[in-house]
Amino acid sequence: MSANTSTVTEFILVGFSHLINFQGLLFSLFLTVYLLTVAGNLLIVVLVSTDAALQSPMYFFLRILSALEIGYTSVTVPLLLHHLLTGRRHIPRSGCALQMFFFLFFGATECCLLAAMAYNRYAAICKPLRYPLLLSYQACLLLAGTAWACGAMVGLGHTSFIFSLPFCGPNAIPHFFCEIQPVLQLVCGDTSLNELQIILAAALIILCPFGLILGSYWRILATIFQIPSAAGRRKAFSTCSSHLIVVSLFYGTAIFIYIRPKASYDPASDPLLSLFYAVVTPILNPIIYSLRNTDVKAALKRTIQKMGPTEI
Repeated sequence: MSANTSTVTEFILVGFSHLINFQGLLFSLFLTVYLLTVAGNLLIVVLVSTDAALQSPMYFFLRILSALEIGYTSVTVPLLLHHLLTGRRHIPRSGCALQMFFFLFFGATECCLLAAMAYNRYAAICKPLRYPLLLSYQACLLLAGTAWACGAMVGLGHTSFIFSLPFCGPNAIPHFFCEIQPVLQLVCGDTSLNELQIILAAALIILCPFGLILGSYWRILATIFQIPSAAGRRKAFSTCSSHLIVVSLFYGTAIFIYIRPKASYDPASDPLLSLFYAVVTPILNPIIYSLRNTDVKAALKRTIQKMGPTEI
């Protein structure tokens, strides 16, 4: 902190510093989870990029989702590992702003991408004859590009807005990364209007895609129940179940974290909840999509067979 201006130039990420006797254990745990997350999602990216049987809109979006998850977790976990290993928890103001931008960028992009994936399932089940037109390669690129653009606008808008406010008091962030709510608590003066603006913006970027997802699945369920055969209904349900699990995990925690007043922030429990959507969810996605998806498992088997001389 500068002595002559009393303006905060760096922050301290408190994180899990209170668990003094468990720093080594936490480092090993988070390192393992991070490596598995990157390996699992990278495997999906490679499979979809190289296997001819996975060249469909569904896997086009899945590849982007896996890439997002790698970026999403890489924004927070490596710095957390550094803090656990060295005990140095300082982060410059510019570094905190950069971390917040990329975390919001990847998170908001995923919000929009999950809505695009729901639309893909709606078109496949409810509009099968028009599906090739509705989800052409150009349409997929447009949906993905829109998701990336929305993510960039949300990240840039929130970050520039928050870091244009004055920080002149305490600089300890009760979190393991530069999350919006705990950083906003360090702003000088009354932030009630700023808080309202952030909540409204978060509601827009979270609830609008979530509403589109709910609408898509309402139509999907109505169509599925009209399928006469039980086998047909099971197949239709199976194509949606993985996406529904991911949506429930991601949106459940995001709605609780972001669409609420600052006064309800709990420095003791909220970092643990943030671990769920920032660390746990990214490692679950490749597990969910690989174990519950016969096409991905078949592609993995073909890749292993190409790499080795013996048949699996």
